[in-house]
Amino acid sequence: MKRALPALAVLVLLGAAVAVAMNGAQRGEPGASATGVSRRNAPVADAPGSPIQIEKQDRNPWTNLKVNNKPRNFQFAIVTDRTGGRRPGVFSRAVEKVNLLQPEFVMSVGDLIEGYNEDPGMWALEWSEFESKLQGLQMPFFFCPGNHDITNVPMSDEWHRRFGRSYYHFKYHDVLFVVLNSEDKTSPLKKPPYYIGEKQRKWADGVLKANRDVRWTFVILHKPWWYYLGADHRLLGWKAIEESLGERQYTVFAGHNHRYGRYIRNGREHYILATTGGASKLQMGMAEGYFDHFVWVTMKDNRPVIANLLLSGIHDRRIRDNPPIPKPAKRPRRKRK
Repeated sequence: MKRALPALAVLVLLGAAVAVAMNGAQRGEPGASATGVSRRNAPVADAPGSPIQIEKQDRNPWTNLKVNNKPRNFQFAIVTDRTGGRRPGVFSRAVEKVNLLQPEFVMSVGDLIEGYNEDPGMWALEWSEFESKLQGLQMPFFFCPGNHDITNVPMSDEWHRRFGRSYYHFKYHDVLFVVLNSEDKTSPLKKPPYYIGEKQRKWADGVLKANRDVRWTFVILHKPWWYYLGADHRLLGWKAIEESLGERQYTVFAGHNHRYGRYIRNGREHYILATTGGASKLQMGMAEGYFDHFVWVTMKDNRPVIANLLLSGIHDRRIRDNPPIPKPAKRPRRKRK
């Protein structure tokens, strides 16, 4: 009987401990669980689908684990005018800096070569020089024709020989990209400020009708139609494009002016980009819209987030390399007496 008393006491104490743990779990006390095992070290997902695997406790040194990692979110870059008074080296630096940021792809608003001549040998040299710059780019590059690229009918023929189409579209993660040719040589006018021919208008209308339900549309072209205030936009072709765009959500990017500006037309953002190496009044500064940059677009669930990255503000990891740390000098050994 005496030997049974200590064993009975142990059982009573264990039962009490389990009861306390059970009561604590029912009251929601920190660290308590229905099994008596602490919840502090249990790996718990912060949000469904979170890619971060980390031990979550009652208090944690982070705000949340809902990282910007949704499959429908993506980033792309837009480079702008490189020519029209090209400043050597600027575009090459832009390629290096785009590679540092690793977007999915890069768009262009045109003016990639100087052009403005009828010498096929000169075109060949200029296109070869430009395409050599693109060899260092680590992601796809989408061309758009500018007035320097398609100055005249022979240069337009050369574009088509090299690249096939001068206007096209593609979709990526339910986002539509429409690249237009504002230098269409089918114009009946002698020197229009820009022109989008009837064939191109019908093509764009068909593309937009076939993609009514995309979450966003980006329109890329070289010349900003809205800058030409006194122009007949119906005759020049833009009015038809605008009517085809309708009430969908879209953003328009253009170049040509070498001076940055953001405009609101029909409740939609329209951008004229500055330069990525073209002639610029840089001395007038950012406040006046003069700078070298590329645009960084992050497409979120239902809207784009647009940033301008100045080339002067992006640097690689070797912005400053320290010299090697010298090894400590060896102390001379004392001679034993």
